[in-house]
Amino acid sequence: MTGVAECPVGAKTGGVSPRTAGAAAGAAAAAVALATAELVTVLTGPATGPLVAVGRVVVDNSPEPATAFAIAVFGVHDKTALLVGTVVLLVGFAAALGAAAVDRRWVGLAGLAGFTAIGLAAALTRPEATPAAAVPTLAGAAAALAGYVALQARSAPQPAAPAAGDPPAGAGGGTRRGFLGTAAVVLGGAALAGLGGRWFATQRDLSAARAAVDLPAPVDPAAPVPAGAELSLPDLASYVTGNDVFYRIDTALVVPRVDPETWQLRIGGRVRRPYTIDFAGLLSRPMIERYVTLACVSNEVGGSLVGNARWLGVPVAELLAEAGPEPGADQVVSRSVDGWTCGSPTSVLTDGRDALLAIGMNGEPLPLEHGFPVRMVVPGLYGYVSACKWISEIELTSFDDYDAYWVPRGWAQQAPIKTQSRIDTPRGRAAAGTVLVAGVAWAQHRGIARVEVQVDGGAWLAAELADTVSADTWRQWSWRWEGATPGGHQLAVRATDTTGQIQPGERSPTAPDGATGWHTVTVEVS
Repeated sequence: MTGVAECPVGAKTGGVSPRTAGAAAGAAAAAVALATAELVTVLTGPATGPLVAVGRVVVDNSPEPATAFAIAVFGVHDKTALLVGTVVLLVGFAAALGAAAVDRRWVGLAGLAGFTAIGLAAALTRPEATPAAAVPTLAGAAAALAGYVALQARSAPQPAAPAAGDPPAGAGGGTRRGFLGTAAVVLGGAALAGLGGRWFATQRDLSAARAAVDLPAPVDPAAPVPAGAELSLPDLASYVTGNDVFYRIDTALVVPRVDPETWQLRIGGRVRRPYTIDFAGLLSRPMIERYVTLACVSNEVGGSLVGNARWLGVPVAELLAEAGPEPGADQVVSRSVDGWTCGSPTSVLTDGRDALLAIGMNGEPLPLEHGFPVRMVVPGLYGYVSACKWISEIELTSFDDYDAYWVPRGWAQQAPIKTQSRIDTPRGRAAAGTVLVAGVAWAQHRGIARVEVQVDGGAWLAAELADTVSADTWRQWSWRWEGATPGGHQLAVRATDTTGQIQPGERSPTAPDGATGWHTVTVEVS
């Protein structure tokens, strides 16, 4: 990534041109930089590495269409795609700089300085940053410079052909095989070291601390799931979504590691009695347990970014009442440990619904990726305006005075979940005769009153609704398609909530406040 080359332009190094050698050295040096930085994060924390820090800047500043595209294409793997893409671009730029630095060494030095400055700025400007956040980037830059110099020495031009009987010149160093082999070993070793460093940094997790959390028994347990709530059909989403398959969409490229021993929640802003509570204090409070379905605003019609779980926590309304919101404080801003924010209407959090500061999910302490040790769960609101994970602060303010994270990026300030329904089975093919059509529908905090299915644009026919725990969860449904004939058919579904509002058929995108439209599938009957 920096240039101290001594090869004249056009000369060859055992068959390798100086440009090729410079590009290989630049790419290898970049790999060494990233690997070294990742290894150092074992000591400074996984979020301090330059790759993650720069990636978070990209996430924070990406335009809404780019964000929507990434989620639509990569789904829950959007963060992995971003990190892999960043590595590819960085190595590519470093290779180009290495080639250019063959006869203009200042280009390599400027490139290294530029990459270092970007990494430092990204790491040190995070809300939670400490001076230690600079260490991985500086260590990576030093390793890149040393690695580049070593590779350049390895690729130095070999001397003239030896006289008869003399040992071969440049053996193992100046030959094509020697140099490219060395570069390949450096790249491979750096990749392994980087992955190892990332793994160790993230595995310095809180498994023991999480396992030590003894969830208190709720004073108000969740209602039992009725036997008729689970149809147990192949390909139909389960009524209760397991923790291991529950969707995850957030802006955290690295899952925050929050020790419950040091966790605190500050409740302040426009309140009469600001206060702070720690994890032990939260555990000592009376807990309630509720089934609540959460949905992401980026969920396309028929998408899978929705799930239902049993949550254990303290009612948010009680915490707010103790703080005493001032008149006009119509927004509750929840802030994550990494600085992410969401804004919920104060009225929604205090209208009697089971909005929770949750510590448990399906009978376990929250998984790390779902907000351990504490997160917010609010029935009826999309996650980006309510479901703050790794929560560390609640601030009372107003919608006129503050825009939470996604609002300046084009999303609505307030976003109640829209009525949606989905066909889970059949998808693709079915046998002629009687076909069981089934899926799920949701309209959290309003509830589903009716689901209808349509075949090939015909009449809407009522489906049978499964039982449900409450209006705050989704509902399974089924419909017997009698006399399905061979050929291609289109099935559509729509739902009606308990207020009488029918799910609109007109398609609209996810931005700015959630997608609309009927879910349709094409089935080939044979």
